[in-house]
Amino acid sequence: MARPKRVGEFELIARYFAPLARGFRGADGLRSDNAFLAADARHDLVVKTDTIVAGVHFLADDMPQRVASKALRVCLSDLAAGGSTPFVYQLSLALPSNWKETWVSGFAKGLAADQRRYGIVLCGGDTVVTPGPLTITITAFGRVARGKGLSRGGARAGDELWVSGTIGDGALGLLAAKGGLRDLTARQRASLEDRYRLPRPRSTLGPRLLGIATASADVSDGLLADAAHIGQASGLAVTIERDDVPLSAAGREAVAANPRLWANVLGGGDDYELLMAVPARKTTALEVVARAAGVKVTRIGRFARGDDVRLTAGGASVAAPRKGYVHF
Repeated sequence: MARPKRVGEFELIARYFAPLARGFRGADGLRSDNAFLAADARHDLVVKTDTIVAGVHFLADDMPQRVASKALRVCLSDLAAGGSTPFVYQLSLALPSNWKETWVSGFAKGLAADQRRYGIVLCGGDTVVTPGPLTITITAFGRVARGKGLSRGGARAGDELWVSGTIGDGALGLLAAKGGLRDLTARQRASLEDRYRLPRPRSTLGPRLLGIATASADVSDGLLADAAHIGQASGLAVTIERDDVPLSAAGREAVAANPRLWANVLGGGDDYELLMAVPARKTTALEVVARAAGVKVTRIGRFARGDDVRLTAGGASVAAPRKGYVHF
């Protein structure tokens, strides 16, 4: 007898946890990564919780400063996608039984450096010891003008799909960190590895998207998967032109040497760039605010009536070998 198929992450959320959020509008049915809480007459709080686990989301031998930065920055990326400015965060730290104080000291230094960089401060949390791997959970709060925050829902048919920065460096960087991509130079591998270990949340761009983007998400699960999340939340289909997806110099070299790596680029995740649905009439406004933020943006697709994600190359449909990272 065949084993029953296990449900995936999003099916699990929809089946068991979304009903628990029923009645609270700011949860948006748990369809977006962020929640929105009324703070005062002028502001909402954008709230995001993320957990990273040693051996799953970062390498066990990563420096504690880098681990701290990654834990905080993956949350800051979602706050940027919500159009908010970082405010405060809480930290839950589950240390393995063989923990060392020198590690915690380095971890705290990493948090302190990023607090200064991004203008956020610790406001509470919990610290425990676990028999399992090192596990870090951060809940970050951002501020946004009342009722103006961005979510995955809200895109309209005809909106263009834009992305910040470059795509694929996170997934390719993980391969490099594990000793792969030997066709690249040491410098190229190091640049990709750095992008995997140290995300660059687009905190300067996110708040500037208010009034321009109709929907937004960060690229954490993979470009195709996160574009699909926007499409599903907005009730639309999305087409992505693969040849328009922006790659770093090292990323271009990697896929040129091995075209099968397109699967990692489009579906690997860990890029922490912003995906934005933008009406065509607001293209110029987007480019202006992107320049002001010091962030490159690229148009890569379009939303239309329908559902699912369509990938094209040279205008012709191509198979999407891997849509995104799945936890289950």
